Amino acid sequence: MSTWYYADAGHQRRGPIEAEELARLRRDGQLQWDTLVWRDGMAQWQPLSSVAGELPLQQETAPAPAPEAGGQHVTDSPYAPPAAPLLRQGAVHTGGEVVYAGFWKRVAAYMIDGFIVGVASNVVQVPLLLSIGMLGAGFDEPTPALTGGFVIVMIAAYVLPLLIQMAYFAWFHASGKQATLGKMAVGIKVVDEAGGRISFLRGVGRYFATILSSLLLCIGFLMAAFTDRKRALHDYMAGTLVVDQWAYTDRPDLQRPELGTVALVILILFGVLLLVGIGFFVMLVGVLAASGAGH
Repeated sequence: MSTWYYADAGHQRRGPIEAEELARLRRDGQLQWDTLVWRDGMAQWQPLSSVAGELPLQQETAPAPAPEAGGQHVTDSPYAPPAAPLLRQGAVHTGGEVVYAGFWKRVAAYMIDGFIVGVASNVVQVPLLLSIGMLGAGFDEPTPALTGGFVIVMIAAYVLPLLIQMAYFAWFHASGKQATLGKMAVGIKVVDEAGGRISFLRGVGRYFATILSSLLLCIGFLMAAFTDRKRALHDYMAGTLVVDQWAYTDRPDLQRPELGTVALVILILFGVLLLVGIGFFVMLVGVLAASGAGH
């Protein structure tokens, strides 16, 4: 006899179980007639009432499911067969504990994202800046056409990297993961104030709000270390929160308030690079000072 799977109240897949056990759960009232079930050979999940004839439930009368177009009883189900997780994509579970992303965890994510968008921006910007030099090479006097070319290329050299960064942050924050690559790496995500996914347009607004956070001597970013829900200035402006990747899901128990291995490694690497940079700068200043004293 076939084994069965069913969806519990939390939209989690349960099974496999035998038909007799599935029937017992129904008789005990643990499953309802509209509970979604699946067995091998079925194209999609179906309500229990539509397969009652296959189960030892003869003493009960299942309600007749409403027929769809074409005479088939088809359920528009978000559930995949057992090979995939049984979970509504984008479902928001409220009422559980929410772990907000700490300041240093957010810093680690920004470092990863900064490296990614920095490389992408340089790929676009450096060739444009080099072309500006080539436009002026060999010309003693600028012409209107040459001047116009300079202006267009110069604008493109600074606007295109900005658009690349905006698209990166807005698209990833509005995606199903609700997180950039850096945030995915450290295990955090961006949500709206109700715990749901933000739109692309809100992601765009949030990106430009981060520019304001950085212009104010980065005080806007530092606010995340002191506010009650660890919100930066751009979070307040965009109406967003940065939380653990498992917040507002059916598994809030998987949230972790600690920094995490990836974030810790990133911060240590940044600290080492910062110390090396400071040491190199001090050494360079010393060499220049000694050279000036010799003259």
